Amino acid sequence: MKTLSLILLLLLIFTKVCNSQISQWREVNRTGVSAETGLLKSWPTEGPALLWSNLELAKGNSSVSFGDNKLYITGTSEGNDILYALDMKGKLLWQTVMGRAWNESYPDSRATPTVEGNKVYTTSGFGDLACIDGINGKMIWTYKASETNKGTYGRWGIAESLLIDGNKLYFTPGGPETMTIAISKLTGELIWKSAPLNDKPGYVSPILISYAGKKVIVNVSLGNVFAVDASNGEILWKVPIDKPAGFNWDLIMCVTPLYADGMVYVTGGYNVGGKMIKMGEDGKSATVAWIDQLLDVHHGGVVSVDGYIYGSNWLNNGDGNWCCISWKTGEKKWEEHWNCKGSIISAEGMLYIYDEKRGNIGLLKANPEKFDLVSSFKINLGESGPFWAHPVIHNGILYIRHSNALMAYDIKAK
Repeated sequence: MKTLSLILLLLLIFTKVCNSQISQWREVNRTGVSAETGLLKSWPTEGPALLWSNLELAKGNSSVSFGDNKLYITGTSEGNDILYALDMKGKLLWQTVMGRAWNESYPDSRATPTVEGNKVYTTSGFGDLACIDGINGKMIWTYKASETNKGTYGRWGIAESLLIDGNKLYFTPGGPETMTIAISKLTGELIWKSAPLNDKPGYVSPILISYAGKKVIVNVSLGNVFAVDASNGEILWKVPIDKPAGFNWDLIMCVTPLYADGMVYVTGGYNVGGKMIKMGEDGKSATVAWIDQLLDVHHGGVVSVDGYIYGSNWLNNGDGNWCCISWKTGEKKWEEHWNCKGSIISAEGMLYIYDEKRGNIGLLKANPEKFDLVSSFKINLGESGPFWAHPVIHNGILYIRHSNALMAYDIKAK
């Protein structure tokens, strides 16, 4: 009887581990494309129904993540970055200081928590990493990763959401000592360090891919696109990012790369443009397949749907157009002005776009032939932009964050 009970207990533990899902920046594999189904394909004129709003968070630009029937989001207050846990109706359950906030230009928190099971993994604006109990908010471990590894900072500090791989977490201190590190998600202890690239980290959350028999971290610093062997920290390849003519300061790279079939798409604003990188067969080299100057994305992200890339370009800090290009060639399909540049996600062949200047939200068909707007509405908080947090879809709800506010809209088809 005891043996049977032990077997059942081990089976339950195994099932929980196998069913453990990661909630993170830009949703499934950080692509910005949600696996949600059964969503509305158009909205009422006034927009989908607002289920609830919480207007009492500290200011921040991070998105929301999920675990254990809770929502997790960050904010910045009195020099600290704070992790908030809310119930599924937006009520505050607890809050925990997770690390030092960035204290220079635009200090509000921006790194989205990464959640696995009952553990929440966070990064502060100064590169302080933390593992926090998602049930009660108690600190499990902390690690001043940037400071300890002589990391460097761009003008806006750290904006990287931690990447989970088995029992490892990956982070990018940059600087003279290392570019990327792996630490134990259980203890926060260092596992390996890559060689340095003598480069500052970008404001980018990397992706993890499988290629040429390896797990590979693909990331963007302020000067390079690069790949790291996830097993040992070996830098496999790097491709320099060229500064535009007359650009005399650090580049401002903010967009998580896209990956498919040995191809990596990266883009950056300020006339950096975009490029498609082809990985060599052995995974230890890479070349540029094509370059485009149209989809020059500032920090609103990009999505790939059915062979086309969608996003908004940078015309200047206060304006930009929505665009579509071919994944295979970079060929322009269309460019349309709609309010302002902003962030984008996708689900069920639809695009959800969030104008960063005035808070307009649009629903489009992912159509390479035209800017195919179906519905739109404007969030009304009596506050101006910037509206920088990326939208998130979870269990038929569209979550929109702006500054100190989080709103939940019902987009489930009835």
